[in-house]
Amino acid sequence: MLLVGHGSKLPYNKELIVETGRMIQERSDDFVVRCGFMSMNEPSVEEQLEAFRTEAIEALAVVPLFLARGVHIEKDIPALIGLAEGQKKGTFETARGPVPLVYADPIGVDPLLAELMLKNATTALSLI
Repeated sequence: MLLVGHGSKLPYNKELIVETGRMIQERSDDFVVRCGFMSMNEPSVEEQLEAFRTEAIEALAVVPLFLARGVHIEKDIPALIGLAEGQKKGTFETARGPVPLVYADPIGVDPLLAELMLKNATTALSLI
């Protein structure tokens, strides 16, 4: 899994992406997890794609850790991973040959996100 973050001049975005990647790796042996950033942080998405070329993977899932669709989701990331706009499936060339590549949606509207916001509001209100 290539977990894609936006990147930021401040450290918080990178910390969030890297820590989320670490938690995913802890929860599942089914994935090799690498984190890549669109801008301002390293490693870049391109660098991590190159690193995946030498991994013994059966498929590559590119998962953006973004809330909503935008230019990065619709245009930039697909271009980086060799997909046309609107495509979700393709192939990825590894040292062992081509493997399937899939592009996941951003988080979007999800009941888990609503639960998280309720938790955050409750935590904030406990400060009163």
